[in-house]
Amino acid sequence: MYALVIAGGEGVRLRPYTADRPKPMIEIAGKPILQRQVEWLKDQGVSDVVFLCGYRADVIQRHFGDGSSWGLRIHYSRETKPLGRGGALRRAFQLTQPTGDLVIGLNGDILTDQPLEPLIRLHRRKKAVATVMLAPLVSPFGIVRLGRNGAISAFQEKPALPHWVNAGVYVLSRDFFAGLPDQGDHEVTLFPQLAREGKLFGYRSHAYWRPIDTVKDIQEAEADLRETPSGATRP
Repeated sequence: MYALVIAGGEGVRLRPYTADRPKPMIEIAGKPILQRQVEWLKDQGVSDVVFLCGYRADVIQRHFGDGSSWGLRIHYSRETKPLGRGGALRRAFQLTQPTGDLVIGLNGDILTDQPLEPLIRLHRRKKAVATVMLAPLVSPFGIVRLGRNGAISAFQEKPALPHWVNAGVYVLSRDFFAGLPDQGDHEVTLFPQLAREGKLFGYRSHAYWRPIDTVKDIQEAEADLRETPSGATRP
């Protein structure tokens, strides 16, 4: 099974961490995000990883080589000009072999320990063209609850809200790639079309998931890893 990992982001908000490397190569507790992803993908049965590279692609290529050190095959789809995530996925798909009916898509700046098998089962059961992993939307702020008389009755520190967000993990049928733009973002082009056609499904995950967008995210992810009990699954 192939996985296409979107790994070309510059990570401007994370400077100086990204001054000499792409955002997905930032280290979390001494290990690049992409390495944690590759190890997770290997455990999920992925045999081939294609990195969708742009900014400082050489850093990724030097670190991973052909993938043999990680027990899988690694390929590189390098952009000479920005294609957008949809265009990058379309181009990278050309490097896959016509084996298997599914491809995994993944944003290169997230950490998760969600097993892929439940997403794949849902995808096949629904005969979906694309299935998106969803994560609970967690409030960035503490929530204050008020009684009817205006007295504060409780505080909740960053609770999960009754909404779901795109977690950046996809199960994709091969038909998906024919609908991608040559340049542009699949989330604003193909996803809305598939939703209208009833071919896009979501899997509500309660597994560990953390995007890395800010220095605070790095610090909190490292704290997560320190707090993980011995033997527990965590990227």
